[in-house]
Amino acid sequence: MVNHSRVFTESSLTQQQSGKVVKFAGLIIEPDEIVYSLKKGMQFKEVCQKILYQRVINQAAHERGITVTPEEIDAEANRVRHEKRLEKAADTLAWVAEQMVTSDDWDEGISDYLLTKKLAEAMFAKEVEKWFAQNRVEFEQVVLYQIVVPYQRLAQELYYQIEEQEISFYEAAHLYDIDERRRYQCGYEGKIYRWGLKPELAALVFSAALGEVVGPLQTEQGYHLFLLEEFIPAELTPETYQNLLDRIFKEWLANELNYTIHNKAD
Repeated sequence: MVNHSRVFTESSLTQQQSGKVVKFAGLIIEPDEIVYSLKKGMQFKEVCQKILYQRVINQAAHERGITVTPEEIDAEANRVRHEKRLEKAADTLAWVAEQMVTSDDWDEGISDYLLTKKLAEAMFAKEVEKWFAQNRVEFEQVVLYQIVVPYQRLAQELYYQIEEQEISFYEAAHLYDIDERRRYQCGYEGKIYRWGLKPELAALVFSAALGEVVGPLQTEQGYHLFLLEEFIPAELTPETYQNLLDRIFKEWLANELNYTIHNKAD
């Protein structure tokens, strides 16, 4: 495997950057223009926050002795190259040049990503399991089908027809649902977490028996009928673990930044 940090040099970039200007395909862009563009696109605050978040992460990692090794950076770079099918050095060179970055820039970005990941794990891995245990019910899932129609009378009529087996739930969804995607999928909504539904709706759906039609229920969207096809017990899967870890870490990060800002203001 080629060492990613040696596949090109600064002179190989067709799109170069300097301390004062940015060159894009030979055209000069002033730093003030970049800042102004971010402001016009309402992205300036987001970029500033990201910079300050990284400062918080760097400081917290330093205090805990958490570092990222060159070997870890190379391993992550090779994973990205494989994911993007950049198997040849020339492919990597071309891709990085397209991003208008250098080898060092890419290294630093990977380092920030890995440092953030390691810090989150070190600080909150045990908290994730504890939080999941305390809120386990919120991670129950159902495989849900839904019909939404604009009129209560129509919803009630469809409910009776489905109950009398004059029409199937899936056929009714295909014919009458107001949403085109759901019509094509015969009402299929997918796997839905309890926390993904409004409390009053979650109470109705999760208390229903498998195959039972629930509704009509009125919301701002219209009148709903629901069909519960499968109940999935809560489980701390790798995906759920990562989602929870990200959520807890982001909350901590936002609080730390707010604390820093307020202390500076004082």
